[in-house]
Amino acid sequence: MTLTDRDHSLLLRLLTTPTAGPLEVGATGPPPRLWRAQHDYAEAAARIGFRVVRHAPADHTDLSVPGVPETVREAAADPDFLTCQPSLVLRLGPDTVPPERTVMFNVHLDTVAGGPPAHFDGEVFHGRGAIDAKGPAVALLAGVRAAGERSAALGRDSAVIIQAVAGEEGGAMGVLGTRPLVERGHVGRLNVFCEPTSGRFLTRSTASMTARVSVRGDDAIDDRPHTGHNASVLLGFIAQSMGRSLDGRAHDGAVCVAGLRTGDLHNRVYGTGDLLLNLSYAEPEAGRALEAAVTDAFEMALKEFTDLFGDGTLFARTAADAPRITRLTWPKRGLPVLDDHDRWGHDLLRGIGVPTWPADEAAFTCDAIWMAGIAGTCTVVLGPGDLAADGAHGDDERAHLSDLDGFADTVARILAAFTDEAGEPDETYGGP
Repeated sequence: MTLTDRDHSLLLRLLTTPTAGPLEVGATGPPPRLWRAQHDYAEAAARIGFRVVRHAPADHTDLSVPGVPETVREAAADPDFLTCQPSLVLRLGPDTVPPERTVMFNVHLDTVAGGPPAHFDGEVFHGRGAIDAKGPAVALLAGVRAAGERSAALGRDSAVIIQAVAGEEGGAMGVLGTRPLVERGHVGRLNVFCEPTSGRFLTRSTASMTARVSVRGDDAIDDRPHTGHNASVLLGFIAQSMGRSLDGRAHDGAVCVAGLRTGDLHNRVYGTGDLLLNLSYAEPEAGRALEAAVTDAFEMALKEFTDLFGDGTLFARTAADAPRITRLTWPKRGLPVLDDHDRWGHDLLRGIGVPTWPADEAAFTCDAIWMAGIAGTCTVVLGPGDLAADGAHGDDERAHLSDLDGFADTVARILAAFTDEAGEPDETYGGP
């Protein structure tokens, strides 16, 4: 099946609507226009029978539970932070249809910041969110529309829920979008998180944690640099030392030695600064082991720095005081991972020809982690395109129309198969 001209127009409208959240653009950046984007999306969904069940931001109480990243807690002190990041829940079918006969699709309409101007050349959509994930969101509606045209049972005997969420990007990890909706029960027997997987269904989702190495010492002027604590040299050394130590852990998940910031001027010594590391893991045990490895690497780096620079002139004070002025903290950790083992759902997808994600190919992190432990459900990650090949988060982000058409067809086939099988749960399944 193919997307219509109306679908193309909707996608271009979404692509030109800026929806990067405050964690992406900063506290002084322009607020996202998520209300507008979700309103346009809901209007298009209404034409095929969807109604709005919820359109609201998370409550502040949703952020008072464990697992909320520090950056989110700090940003939420601004009352506008949540207000400008609503999430939308749409439903096709009466409330009397139980979760066992419901398919839930999750797609995020927030994006990372920046990106190319939105345009469509007849074959490829360009713009921020084209593949991650406004393009999949529009293809999803086209697929539901096609399924409804083929079967009157859809929306009568079975139901469809769409979560069109905020808070997937910017390190929010879904705590202000997907997680509250899952906890409020907006889920189905089959749950599909629409992320680029090249049309293969992925039954795993990693989680990530963030480590911060902070130096809080004294500044100095450039004429007397030895009198201060040189956070630039200290953090630079720690970054390369920890990177070397953690290289052997890369097989356990992504190890990213990320941002390092002390200051911008050439004529002073900065005594304060921060180094960030972002680390993903596919199993809780691997996450705990990686956390321990980071702690060991940090302590080793401090000792190495003290031993190497303690007898010098420029950095003797920094070396002597390094254990006192340097700390390792965890702005984000302890998040769940998804590892779905629902045979019924996997067999349904294979039965209609949806290929599986290769077991030896690494998974990635997305909001699907919040379905971990929800009994009686099957959760997969599935969508058009490829994160890397289609430039997600980059300046050449794009979505091929052929991929969006293909995903729409896959959605239609999933809904037809689900409705035919009546969504009966596997009694041997007790949750991931």
